[in-house]
Amino acid sequence: MAWSRFLRETIGVVLIALFLFLFFFVDFTSLAHIKDIIPKNWMNVNTIFLSIFLEAAPFVLIGVFVSSIIQTFITEEQLKKAIPRNPFLAVVPAALAGLVFPMCECAIVPVVRRLIQKGMPLHIGMVILVSTPILNPIVFASTYYAFRTTPYIAYYRLGLAFVAAVIIGLIVYCLYRNQNVLKDQTVVNPHIHLGFESRWKQILQHAADEFFSTGKFLLIGALIASCFQTFLDRQLLEQVASNHVLSPAVMMGLGYVLSLCSEADAFIAASLNHTFSAQSLLAFLVFGPMLDIKNTLMLLAYFKKRFVASFFVIVIVVVYIVVQCARV
Repeated sequence: MAWSRFLRETIGVVLIALFLFLFFFVDFTSLAHIKDIIPKNWMNVNTIFLSIFLEAAPFVLIGVFVSSIIQTFITEEQLKKAIPRNPFLAVVPAALAGLVFPMCECAIVPVVRRLIQKGMPLHIGMVILVSTPILNPIVFASTYYAFRTTPYIAYYRLGLAFVAAVIIGLIVYCLYRNQNVLKDQTVVNPHIHLGFESRWKQILQHAADEFFSTGKFLLIGALIASCFQTFLDRQLLEQVASNHVLSPAVMMGLGYVLSLCSEADAFIAASLNHTFSAQSLLAFLVFGPMLDIKNTLMLLAYFKKRFVASFFVIVIVVVYIVVQCARV
């Protein structure tokens, strides 16, 4: 385990050093003849890929550091105290928890599991799980920046995510109430007996791990999005995009498969702004952080399969209906 961590950190440092060297010391204008060797389509893929990645990377970096600080210094008990005991009234502040405790969809799953094991109602935990990755200032800033020519997308994203999270929470409450849907696992609080210096060391370690973890999904997402724009048949794309029933569902599926970090997904969506409708882009931006491949695997590790399956259906149906009802 220690060797694996050392190898990962070494590779990360080497890649960062290589990137800085290429950025500051290599004159790419002298390599113009490469354009004659590489096909034009792949040069276009490269251009789109770099523009998406370089715009998104700073927001991902900010997000992982904020998430790491919160994970290290904020306890679950402090979060529980801020939530009312009334099961219906508690849904609203739970949906807004991300404004105070911004976390990505990867970090929030184990936190919610610990909260539920310590006595938080299931439906409140699920509201926090689906809302926190979207309803937080870092994600709003990245979305606003990515859609700076159409900033209303950022406001709609937050509004629709809030409405969807509240509805999801109420449905989970009606279906499950106080049922135990967690797998039996012992939870160990990693922050007990840690000194201040040790906590900051843990922040750096967690931030590095999360950055490289989310960074690879950002790279994959940026590559798929750039290939998507370059090689996909435009006529087929226009047919899908013009179908108001099918288009949001396709973009929800794309958000699930790409599994992007919520601090970066807006830049992928913005690259498709001229092809898909605002409703379809919002379906991508709302559904992706709530459910993707990454957090599905984590949910299956912590929760019973039957609950995960029903939760999956609830989120899909609610997000699709909420987006379709939006007048964008």
